Amino acid sequence: MMLSKDIGIDLGTANVLIHVKGKGVVLDEPSVVTIEADTKRVLAVGEEARRMVGRTPGNITAIRPLRDGVIADFEITEAMLKYFIDRVGGRSWYSRPRILICAPTNITSVEQKSIREAAERSGARDVFLEEEPKAAAIGAGMDIYQPSGNMVVDIGGGTTDVAVLSMGDVVTASSIKIAGDKFDEAITKYIKHKYKLLIGERTAEDLKIVIGTVRPGGRQAEMDIRGRDMVSGLPLTVTVSSSEVQEALWDPVSSIVQAAKSVLERTPPELSADIIDRGVILTGGGAMLHGLDELLTDELRVPVLIAEDPMHCVVKGTGIMLDNLDKVVKKNF
Repeated sequence: MMLSKDIGIDLGTANVLIHVKGKGVVLDEPSVVTIEADTKRVLAVGEEARRMVGRTPGNITAIRPLRDGVIADFEITEAMLKYFIDRVGGRSWYSRPRILICAPTNITSVEQKSIREAAERSGARDVFLEEEPKAAAIGAGMDIYQPSGNMVVDIGGGTTDVAVLSMGDVVTASSIKIAGDKFDEAITKYIKHKYKLLIGERTAEDLKIVIGTVRPGGRQAEMDIRGRDMVSGLPLTVTVSSSEVQEALWDPVSSIVQAAKSVLERTPPELSADIIDRGVILTGGGAMLHGLDELLTDELRVPVLIAEDPMHCVVKGTGIMLDNLDKVVKKNF
């Protein structure tokens, strides 16, 4: 009887997802940790910590230890990983688990090392690193091991990874630090500039999800938001429309379109032909941005389709890779 478990982790800027072999996705929590400022004691992790963002007293800070897809705070990332691995029972198994972690394509060797160390110190026996777009493509149901071209655009919280894959490997790729977080920032900035109103990141995210669109005339909705008036310093409510959110998102979305174009331009013609047949698959939370699939279809002139359950593609991919660990994973990128 095997007492060791294999775990796949999608270590995202916005969320951490964990897949346990034989059980499927067992954890999906925000990548947020709240700590006591003076003692550095961890108070809450995940969803509980997220509810505190922007609402904590002075001596408590809510930290997102991953920024733009990389570890910004090593100790806190390690504490968060330990907590999540314990939550799914990682430490209670008799032998230490093998862990497969996904990271963006262009992280440096120093960043790779810090991710590996964080996982080792949280109780792993072996740590494997894999590229995010590869896991996303596998999790979206693409057969990337055939000699044909598959293109995936994975829009997470911190990074957007665009890759063309064939024969189990990345042929051309691009990773930019523009994704869900930058969408929220762009909305915050727009509201501040236009209405002289300060809003929190939760409000910006709500606007994006509830009424946001990136396609002209794509959605016609309005939403009341509350924030602090920069002039009077008092609370204020304003009504924002879909077309305003579209205007706010134009810059970051254009960068994603450009990244996708540049990958297609560098792709060998035989593989480009396959992509015209199969289309481009959108994964990650950003795939759900209203009208993005249609905008990309227009701009790239190839069909763009949203993966089924885009938020879970990467973590599902790690699960499939764990089943074929010997065939799939190189110890290092």
